[in-house]
Amino acid sequence: MFGINGWEFGIILVVAVIVIGPERLPKYAEQLGAFVRTARGFLKDAKARVDDELGDQVGDVDWSKLDPRQYDPRRIVREALLDDDGLGATPRPRTAGPVPPPPGPAAAGAALSVGPGRPAPFDDEAT
Repeated sequence: MFGINGWEFGIILVVAVIVIGPERLPKYAEQLGAFVRTARGFLKDAKARVDDELGDQVGDVDWSKLDPRQYDPRRIVREALLDDDGLGATPRPRTAGPVPPPPGPAAAGAALSVGPGRPAPFDDEAT
């Protein structure tokens, strides 16, 4: 409870008895008990209202599937890569001859060249 053990709780109680004093201690204990009973009633009422609002559908939910601790990115990627549903990488078919090299910078520059006196093409929305 709140990350304290029994010894620490006992020390807190002893300090509270010394600070509050024996005259006022029963009054404060009674107020604490009333507060705990009221809080417990509020929580019970809130739980009943949530159950009434959600109805029987809440019982059908598998809450373990919604646990965020189960989402390990490494496992998700591994399962996606090893999945055989046809969406993963497929091997390329082999060709009979050598594969031609991709076009070099000269071929790419030739496609973008413009004649003299014409402005170079650019995309004004690219920046």
